[in-house]
Amino acid sequence: MGRIGISCLFPASWHFSISPVGCPRILNTNLRQIIVISVLAAAVSLLYFSVVIIRNKYGRLTRDKKFQRYLARVTDIEATDTNNPSVNYGIVVDCGSSGSRVFVYCWPRHNGNPRDLLDIRQMRDKNRKPVVMKIKPGISEFATSPEKVSDYISPLLNFAAEHVPRAKHKETPLYILCTAGMRILPESQQKAILEDLLTDIPVHFDFLFSDSHAEVISGKQEGVYAWIGINFVLGRFEHIEDDDEAVVEVNIPGSESSEAIVRKRTAGILDMGGVSTQIAYEVPKTVSFASSQQEEVAKNLLAEFNLGCDVHQTEHVYRVYVATFLGFGGNAARQRYEDRIFANTIQKNRLLGKQTGLTPDMPYLDPCLPLDIKDEIQQNGQTIYLRGTGDFDLCRETIQPFMNKTNETQTSLNGVYQPPIHFQNSEFYGFSEFYYCTEDVLRMGGDYNAAKFTKAAKDYCATKWSILRERFDRGLYASHADLHRLKYQCFKSAWMFEVFHRGFSFPVNYKSLKTALQVYDKEVQWTLGAILYRTRFLPLRDIQQEAFRASHSHWRGVSFVYNHYLFSGCFLVVLLAILLYLLRLRRIHRRTLRNGSAAALWMEEGLPTQNAAGTL
Repeated sequence: MGRIGISCLFPASWHFSISPVGCPRILNTNLRQIIVISVLAAAVSLLYFSVVIIRNKYGRLTRDKKFQRYLARVTDIEATDTNNPSVNYGIVVDCGSSGSRVFVYCWPRHNGNPRDLLDIRQMRDKNRKPVVMKIKPGISEFATSPEKVSDYISPLLNFAAEHVPRAKHKETPLYILCTAGMRILPESQQKAILEDLLTDIPVHFDFLFSDSHAEVISGKQEGVYAWIGINFVLGRFEHIEDDDEAVVEVNIPGSESSEAIVRKRTAGILDMGGVSTQIAYEVPKTVSFASSQQEEVAKNLLAEFNLGCDVHQTEHVYRVYVATFLGFGGNAARQRYEDRIFANTIQKNRLLGKQTGLTPDMPYLDPCLPLDIKDEIQQNGQTIYLRGTGDFDLCRETIQPFMNKTNETQTSLNGVYQPPIHFQNSEFYGFSEFYYCTEDVLRMGGDYNAAKFTKAAKDYCATKWSILRERFDRGLYASHADLHRLKYQCFKSAWMFEVFHRGFSFPVNYKSLKTALQVYDKEVQWTLGAILYRTRFLPLRDIQQEAFRASHSHWRGVSFVYNHYLFSGCFLVVLLAILLYLLRLRRIHRRTLRNGSAAALWMEEGLPTQNAAGTL
């Protein structure tokens, strides 16, 4: 029987051999080759499956990370982990005209990429409810007693202090921002209220609160913050990662001579409240003006700002047009309309000797009210009786003069300057009345279609009031729709249509307006945009403090995962080098065995070794 010697040729400390008995000697070399081939095959298989797993796992994440990122915001209902030391917090108090609300926001540590913004989210308590609290009345009610303001706002701050971890208070920025109610106060009263806040709050709370953290913001600032908040939730400030994403070429303000950059297309907003209407959208291209007067007006309507954490980074520089139109809200417009009816009817009756509207039997026929509804206008002790005719087209024609449009180019409501909109590559979201008018009664909220909307509005206006009341009693309209909504739905539908298409000059075939109450099932407040804008420099501080750690983490988290082909190539090169090294050791081992066998043969024959013979 032959003997087989199987040797694994590793460095000396690894060397071992197995010599089974009973196998043909000829199999010795083949078994070694089989072992080497098997090891190589196993390594290649392991490498292949590793690459496949990484590619499937992270490739899928790459394809779906946009969806997952949005989904994280949409389904962000988990309670905030207050035990996590890496979570940061921020507080914004919205001091409005009717009351004040506190919002607590949180965000994880910045990822170290200066091109990315903070991932700010609204904090949630143990019951997964947003950390929000509201008190009444508005802060402007303390105009004559500013010394009471700090006591008035203390419940909101105590509420926030209970939710923010005590160890985080000193590094948690607090912003108290006042809006419409404070704007109408004299400057001296505004200053007295703010001074009381700046003096007393640091005594009782440890939040990061400086002089610039309490102020009365303008309507322009409020509009910019709302625009930032909505686009942040929509993910429009993130980098382009999908060929199907809508993009826009942008001339960065201040560097118009440079080549335009391409980034995600942002969304514009339309907001029609009860008193005012507001529009805000990005102006990506350099604009020209018809006159020097128009240029001066435009300076007050165009806001240029940088959301990036470094002023030298221009990727997040935006030029946004923001305009607010007082008296163009739904309720204010109806009031203006009724004032005009009252004045014209009284004047015509006096000049022509008529009795129109003075008795229920001879009412004024109002095309903007549903068919056969009865209503009244009372002013100065006089009453004008109305009866609806439900004529939507005539209603639109009647309210067109209220737009106050001029013949100048690039103007909108009241002749106010409006930069051109690239309608073919734009997207707008309509809030408040834009949503209520389309959804509460007509049940058409969401994607706006002018033809379908006008047909539904016509049908509604032309329906008898008794039938509309019957439908209301049967619960066929939205749960929050009331009789006031039903009564003035016809007028507000016509008003919304005219403001959108005639006032702001959107074409009737415009398909990119979405009317909404919330974005991703969340009510987006301007306070989100405020905290994002005011904390934009915080990431740079973190990046500078942890530069090495951030860059090292970035290499591991990005290069290893997304450059797995490079990793695979390096692994393969190392594996081949090891195999070549083992083959070289194998040759050396064979040579050694051969020389050893020859020496043993000479000794068996009683002859000196070759080396010894050479010396004789």
